[in-house]
Amino acid sequence: MGIVNVTPDSFSDGGQFLDSQAAIAHAQKLVSEGADLLDIGGESTRPYAEPVSQQTELDRVLPVIEAVCKLAKVPVSIDTSKAAVASAAVAVGAEIINDVTALRGDAKILEVVCQTGAGICVMHMQGTPQTMQDNPHYGNVFAEVFAFLRERRDHLISAGMELSRICLDPGIGFGKTPQHNLTLLANCWRLHELGCPVLVGHSRKSFLNGMLGSTGADRTAAGIGVSCALAAQSVQILRVHDVAQVRHALMLFEAVGTNRGQPTQAQ
Repeated sequence: MGIVNVTPDSFSDGGQFLDSQAAIAHAQKLVSEGADLLDIGGESTRPYAEPVSQQTELDRVLPVIEAVCKLAKVPVSIDTSKAAVASAAVAVGAEIINDVTALRGDAKILEVVCQTGAGICVMHMQGTPQTMQDNPHYGNVFAEVFAFLRERRDHLISAGMELSRICLDPGIGFGKTPQHNLTLLANCWRLHELGCPVLVGHSRKSFLNGMLGSTGADRTAAGIGVSCALAAQSVQILRVHDVAQVRHALMLFEAVGTNRGQPTQAQ
C-alpha cells in the first residue's frame, strides 16, 4: 500500500504533495514502482497533529482521488475518520475506508461502509493524535490490542459486514512506546486468528530510530527490515512510503527464502 499524504504537516513528507497535481503524479509513480493499492489522506495523524475541518479535508483529497481512480489500475483507500469525507471519496472511486479511530471518531462511517459496500480498515490507537504519545501504558500490549481489534471486528460483523471486507491494523506508533511497537510487530502473525487481512503501517516512523538507538538512523532501511519480517509472518498489507525499495527487498526475500535449508545446484 503506497502512501499519498495530501497534507502540509505529515511527519515524513508533509507539504511535498499538498498540490493536487503533485499528489496525482506521486500516486502514479507509486503504482509504477509496484504499489498494489494506494492510501490517500488529507489530515495528518502524527503525534500532536491538529485536526482539520471537514471542508479542508474534502478540498485536499477529492480532486486527487477522482483523478487517481481514473488513471490508476489499483484500488484506492481514503484515509479518514470523517463519515462525510469517506462518503464523498467512495462516490468518486475509492473502494476502501481506512479509519485510524476504528469508527470511534465518527460513528456514521459504519453507515457509509454498509451502504456503499466499501472495505473498511480499523486501527488500534490509545488516546488521540494530540495525546497518544504523552504516556502510553498497557498491562499486556498485545493482548489489549488483540481484544480491541476483535471487538471492532465483531461490531462490524454485527452491523452486517462480511468478514472479507474488514481489515485490522494494530496501530504501530499510535499510543505505543518503541518496546510496545516491537512487541506488536513480533506478534503480528497472531492477529491472523481474527480471520481478517492485517495491515501494518511502520514506514519511516520515529520508533525505528529508538530501536536503533540513533536519531540519525536511516528509517527507510530500517523500515525495509521490518517489512521483510512482516512478510515472513504473512502480513497481507504493508503501508509504506518507499514502494520501490520495499518491493525490491520483498522480491529478493521471497526468491532467497523459498530455498532456505535446501541444497542448491552449483552453476
